[in-house]
Amino acid sequence: MARFSVFLITLALMAGIVGCSGSDNEYDLTIASTTGGSVGSVDTPGVGTFTYATGTVVDLVAKPKAGYHFVAWTGDVSTVADLNDATTTITMDSDYSILASFAFGPQYIPMVAAGGYHTVGLKAGGTMVSAGYNSAGQCNVGNWTDIIQVAAGGYHTVGLKANGTVVGMGNNESEQCNIGDWTDIIQVAAGEYHTVGLKANGTVVGMGNNESQQCNVGGWTNIIQVATGYGHTVGLKSDGTVVGVGDNESGQCDVGDWRNIIQVTAGGYHTVGLKSDGTVVAVGDNTYKQCWVGSWMNIVQVAAGEYHTVGLKSDGTVVDAGYNTYGQCDAGGWTDIIQVTAGYRHTVGLKSDGSVVAVGHNTYGQCDLSGWNLN
Repeated sequence: MARFSVFLITLALMAGIVGCSGSDNEYDLTIASTTGGSVGSVDTPGVGTFTYATGTVVDLVAKPKAGYHFVAWTGDVSTVADLNDATTTITMDSDYSILASFAFGPQYIPMVAAGGYHTVGLKAGGTMVSAGYNSAGQCNVGNWTDIIQVAAGGYHTVGLKANGTVVGMGNNESEQCNIGDWTDIIQVAAGEYHTVGLKANGTVVGMGNNESQQCNVGGWTNIIQVATGYGHTVGLKSDGTVVGVGDNESGQCDVGDWRNIIQVTAGGYHTVGLKSDGTVVAVGDNTYKQCWVGSWMNIVQVAAGEYHTVGLKSDGTVVDAGYNTYGQCDAGGWTDIIQVTAGYRHTVGLKSDGSVVAVGHNTYGQCDLSGWNLN
């Protein structure tokens, strides 16, 4: 009887060992969400508890509701690839419990904008910094708050506020800053002496110098992004086509045959489009080879200056083409860049850590940005 009891105990221990072995190969992932959003999609887990094999890389997707924004993944996040990205992954090597956090209100994303001879930066808290030429007060933006996007023109600066209204500062001789009554704006662009705003319903408004009809955008519909050059305006439509109005002496508005465009930018007298496959097209003045961008690949954002063009690659490096007398195209050694912008004769890059780099014309200190941190 004693031997039988020992036998039963041995079997029980073996069963327990086998059971523990199984649990070592699988782990539970518990996902929750705060108010203001949801988690999951057709191919990713939602709120609940899910079991995965050791080493499984699980896709995570957080979706904010209207009026909210994603903040971060919190909890057991040691193997989450990017805590601040709503679309990321978690690697299962233990039991984890994570929370998708949302907050009410707009998300202030740092960015830089280069004007004629000045540079402005939008900080993560919705406030502004500036440097460079301030002849018309275009750098007097230090008291702006609740800004979610900024644009810099020749001698003026425009800020989009979280409530969809717009503020302007600087040269106003063409009334390019008379935009205080605009509402429902979701993006702004600033040319040399004109300002353009994209409304939530896909229509566009314009204000300022209209000698070349660059402000004749009132009939545009289904627009998802706008860009402004010296005397022309371009709009990206929801179907990936592009429209343009204004000065067309160099063919900078000849964009009607473009297809599969996901972003546009306008320089002094040329226009550049980023295609969905990461390649780039350009039309207009090519005196300094600023339109020689046809060989560029893996581009995620483009910017155009007076006579030069800049492209941000998917690996965080930068390519450029065009006029380089002031070194504005000497950005080839930059790394970890997440956004680029181009002024008349200078180029600015925002790095992933919130710091800012710049090259080119610096007579007015528009490139003296080494002390900036926009995070």
